[in-house]
Amino acid sequence: MNLNTANLASKKVLLRVDFNTPLQDNGEIEDDSRIVKTIPTIKFLLEKGAKQIIIITHLGRPKGEIIEKLKTDVLAKKLEKLLKESVIKINEITPKSVPEKAKIIMLENLRFDPREKKNDDKMARELAKLADIYVNDAFGASHREHTSIVAITKHLPSYAGLLLQKEIDVLSEVLKNPKKPLTVILGGAKIDTKIGIIKNFLNKADNILVGGGIANTFLYAQGYDIGQSLYEKDKKEIAQEIMMTAEIEHEKFVIPKDVIVASEAKENAVTLDIPIEDLELDMKIFDIGKETLGKFLYIIKNSGMIIWNGPVGLFECKAFERGTKAIAEMLSISKAKTILGGGDTISALKKFKISEDKFDHVSTGGGAMLEFLEGKELPGIIALEKSVK
Repeated sequence: MNLNTANLASKKVLLRVDFNTPLQDNGEIEDDSRIVKTIPTIKFLLEKGAKQIIIITHLGRPKGEIIEKLKTDVLAKKLEKLLKESVIKINEITPKSVPEKAKIIMLENLRFDPREKKNDDKMARELAKLADIYVNDAFGASHREHTSIVAITKHLPSYAGLLLQKEIDVLSEVLKNPKKPLTVILGGAKIDTKIGIIKNFLNKADNILVGGGIANTFLYAQGYDIGQSLYEKDKKEIAQEIMMTAEIEHEKFVIPKDVIVASEAKENAVTLDIPIEDLELDMKIFDIGKETLGKFLYIIKNSGMIIWNGPVGLFECKAFERGTKAIAEMLSISKAKTILGGGDTISALKKFKISEDKFDHVSTGGGAMLEFLEGKELPGIIALEKSVK
């Protein structure tokens, strides 16, 4: 499935990308990093003599309906500007034909067609008729069993794009040959998406550092009164099971000992840094405390490889940004191999004006990265391995 093995000369290439970029209220692109990261693959295809590149992507969650603000016109314009090459936008998802002389084409939003999410073979055949070769460069969507990710590979010789291949290589190294000590930092609101990675790394990581809303669930499971804080009551048993396993495995599973609290989430909130046992009913946890942060930073400083997914506090408000900001800054100067992922994590870097270049790898897939690191086989990658050649 390696793109270097493909004969691209004079071939029409159907290129699946993940240009699912956040948009501003005025419809303009807020963050073009996913587009930028796919450009090396597009240039590679052109350099190897591809006759035509037909780009397909989804944007937002239109749920099978045509939504004006989610049309891919804005993506085509941005790509054209970045590539300095003409990009022709076609207002159809599965056109019967495309302009022969156009070098680069972008089709309409895949998710305007309800068949995309159904892994529909008829839709796959309609797309396949447009090209000779299929290339998947959409790591962020490769954990989905969708038409343009899985079914399409049954009808065209299929390969991994350069970005997808890089994601596979970097994350495989984490699983197979991590640099020690290995530290995993997990935050965010919900424990659901993190359960798998926690379980998979309990006997692999030297340290698992937990913050954000998921830490509140662990604190609740330990029996602490966490006041009005965000937590998941129904995840108490799974949290207790994880902590019990961590204790048996003698892992360094670190949850906050002290926290930043306030009565409400606002920019100029009055905050207190208190031990977790001192938390009272009307308080809400919004960040890790100074002592916990100090322990996190000490562990980070002494790590050989660090994986970070999810902020450890409500970093969007200045009053609660300290923990996430300090971790981001420490990782940006760390000598360890640093691997980051997740939309909120990347948003934090942008807020704190920390360049992605400061880290060894910033994944383009939040959910896909987590599932890969859980040890799951991603449908999109399996499909490439099994594709017709």
